[in-house]
Amino acid sequence: MATAEELWLKGRKQQIRAPLNRAVGLGLVAGWLVIAQAWLLARVVSGVIIDHRTLGAVWPLLAAMLPIFALRFALVRASERVAFEAAAQVRRDLRARLYDHLQALGPLWLTRQSSGDLANSLVVGIDGLEAYYARYLPAMALTSLVPLSIVAFVFPQDWISGLVLLGTAPLIPLFMILVGKGAEVLNQQQWQLLARMSARFLDSLQGITTLKLFGMSRREAEVVAALTEDYRIGTMKVLRVAFLSSVVLEFLSTISIAMVAVLIGFRLFYGKMDFFNGFFVLLLAPEFYLPLRSMGTHYHARMEAIGAAQGLLKLLDTPVPERVRPGDGTRTLPPGPPPTVVFDAVMVRHAADLPPALDAVSFTAPGPGLTALVGASGAGKSTALHALMGLVQPERGEIRIGATPMHELSTDDWLRHVAWVPQRPHVFEGSVRDNIALGDPSASAEAVERAARAAHAHDFIAALPRGYDTPLGERGVGLSGGQIQRLALARALHKPAPVVLLDEATAQLDTHTQTLVGESIFALARSRCVILAAHRLSTVLQADHVVVLDGGRVVEQGAPSALLAAGGAFAALVHAHDTPALPADATTP
Repeated sequence: MATAEELWLKGRKQQIRAPLNRAVGLGLVAGWLVIAQAWLLARVVSGVIIDHRTLGAVWPLLAAMLPIFALRFALVRASERVAFEAAAQVRRDLRARLYDHLQALGPLWLTRQSSGDLANSLVVGIDGLEAYYARYLPAMALTSLVPLSIVAFVFPQDWISGLVLLGTAPLIPLFMILVGKGAEVLNQQQWQLLARMSARFLDSLQGITTLKLFGMSRREAEVVAALTEDYRIGTMKVLRVAFLSSVVLEFLSTISIAMVAVLIGFRLFYGKMDFFNGFFVLLLAPEFYLPLRSMGTHYHARMEAIGAAQGLLKLLDTPVPERVRPGDGTRTLPPGPPPTVVFDAVMVRHAADLPPALDAVSFTAPGPGLTALVGASGAGKSTALHALMGLVQPERGEIRIGATPMHELSTDDWLRHVAWVPQRPHVFEGSVRDNIALGDPSASAEAVERAARAAHAHDFIAALPRGYDTPLGERGVGLSGGQIQRLALARALHKPAPVVLLDEATAQLDTHTQTLVGESIFALARSRCVILAAHRLSTVLQADHVVVLDGGRVVEQGAPSALLAAGGAFAALVHAHDTPALPADATTP
């Protein structure tokens, strides 16, 4: 009974049926040329040895073999090329489908996954399917077509040899399947081990700085070495079974060819068979078993593909969470001043068995103006920003941008109006200038520098080897956490977006730089709607509106000075953090 992985692999075959049929057709014609080649060779040998013909007499037959050799070579190469292109098409389509699925799952899901495991599925897993479509499927078709074509020519010459061929042929795939079942289980285990090893190795490389800081690099190296040794032992087990299956197939085909040769030899010896017929059948016997032996070799490609398909299916079967994507509608924000953002009794739950991350949250963020979301870790600050980005689905309530419900806005239009700095900003491979101008690639050098100065990133950028043209590696290799955060802040300041979302935008900055960046944020709030989630309360004391969250609920909101005077939750947070600087109009109870 076919497994889910096999059914899935066969389902992908439908989209490349036409090129696969062409590849099989070319391979079949090449097989027919083998029959013609054997017939000509048998004629030449029979003519020279039995009929005592001269070389000149058989030269036309020898000359006819040369174009057959060339055409057969061309057909085999063309068949392989067509099959490879068909497999490449499957890989491209599947990789695009996986990328679309990952995008639909969203960045919140991706942050909870191992980047090494995902990379292994997207690269090694998809590449592991190539041999299945390029070699195994054509070989399966040729396994039946070519031997049947050969038998059709063998029976008129020698029906006894034809019966031997037909009788022994099923033994090869039978033993191949029996031996291959054990290899299939081992191969699937190898794919799982490879995924774990790849994930651990990539995660170790990405966290090598942290491992060195805590003196754990040697221990991590030992763990990776142990995983590598397990993978080596597992690979040798797979190879042992694979070699055993190859030996069995070669043994069976050799014994079968020997049986045909012995039967032909006895009848030639007793004069009961013509030499030409016997030699012609003997030449075709190895070619009869060759596709069967090739199928045994390519059968391992099937097992490898099934192992790879397990990880790919697990990824594709991951349900896409429902999210409010501003794109369910087609409305656009009208031009004008920055819009007011309204949360109206919004409830967000990350999982059915978890308490709400946001529970009936209501507040209004004025535009222009600075709204600060404060509270302990897990209070729901980041979730509120994720809801604004359309990354999570409110079960109840509504988010309005101005007077327009968020779910009625188009995705492209709303995201053009938003600049976002997450807790862990991402630096893309490219120059410093490219990273800052990501939201507006056509920006001038002056505009990029102005944004960098506003984020207090210009000084460290100017100190880089090539300044703003310095190439950066993926994830900002070579930059500190604070530098990456200022770079991301400059990117947000540079984008002409009326709504700016800052999630712990100053968390990794020193006190002096935090104060300077805070002044830039306050200046930005005079012309844009800025919503800031922060732990450091010194950055929010000059906010226009403060929303205090606790356990996903709004426990207090209002102007900072009024909240401090009330002596409630916000005042307790301020005193707990021992914030020294207070606004001039702030009074403590």
